[in-house]
Amino acid sequence: MTAKLKRRAFITLLGGAAAAWPLAARAQQPAMPVIGFLNSRAPNGSDSASIVAAFHQGLSETGYVEGRNVAIEYRWADGQYDRLPLLAADLVRRSVSVIAAGGGVSSALAAKTATSTIPIVFVAGVDPVAAGLVASLSRPGANLTGVSTLNVEVGQKRLELLHELVPTATVVALLVNPSSPNAEILSRDLKVAARTLGLQLHVLHASAEQDFDTVFATLIDLRAGALVIGTDALFNNRSERLAALTFRHAVPAIYQFREFAAAGGLMSYGGSSPVSYRQVGVYTGRILKGATPADLPVQQYTKIELIINLKTAKALGITFPLSLLGRADEVIE
Repeated sequence: MTAKLKRRAFITLLGGAAAAWPLAARAQQPAMPVIGFLNSRAPNGSDSASIVAAFHQGLSETGYVEGRNVAIEYRWADGQYDRLPLLAADLVRRSVSVIAAGGGVSSALAAKTATSTIPIVFVAGVDPVAAGLVASLSRPGANLTGVSTLNVEVGQKRLELLHELVPTATVVALLVNPSSPNAEILSRDLKVAARTLGLQLHVLHASAEQDFDTVFATLIDLRAGALVIGTDALFNNRSERLAALTFRHAVPAIYQFREFAAAGGLMSYGGSSPVSYRQVGVYTGRILKGATPADLPVQQYTKIELIINLKTAKALGITFPLSLLGRADEVIE
């Protein structure tokens, strides 16, 4: 072979090797981790956008951005709790790296049943130890950790706040979703509180949005003077609709999240969903970096916000006492 041909063969070989190097480098790069986002809410619910944004914020604080260095598989149950086990099982089949379970304790329980190996980060509005999610708050054990908020536990306080606002209302109602695991606890606790306050409490059920009109017709028949809306994913998804119905029927009502008051509901009393989901994002990112759930204590958020919609109160002819206004974290005018 002449020197010219040898040189040409060498250049061809070198070019082929250079073209192969990027392919080899890409083959050696680790696959992008995938997060399973399991939630009992609906993707178009009243507060869904805010909780997803908060979750993304928490992830970004640990260096993860969706589409850049992490992928997220979203699974929404749309308030139908019986769908959660199948949705959780689907995420397990896809071998996600972490499951972020939110929208109530049912999501966390479904995820826990589906896997004992994939890390799970939950948001629970009940005591996670009593619910059987973790062994203790400081040492969760197994493959779960997350955030605990005081929402179900303060159901009695919501009734007390309504009674303080409308003391002449001796007949009150509690709205629950009978398929929710929180329904029995809420009903029991508020019946006790109602007896203590000398009130007559009626428990009304709604397991789908089409039940709302029947509920409010029943409220009128019962001549209920106030309404406590129980904690539930269905009600979270439809907080704007519930706020509109309470305003239309002139029923003083209270719910857990700010979105209800912001949409025209009279007042809300509960923890902040965005704060909880930001922490879920932080924990999810830390697990992706190598932390184990057993080493991450369950975070307890005990801050409760009282939000008052003064504009709605004036339209309903209700005057908030200074004692309540002074305790409000936010007054919407």
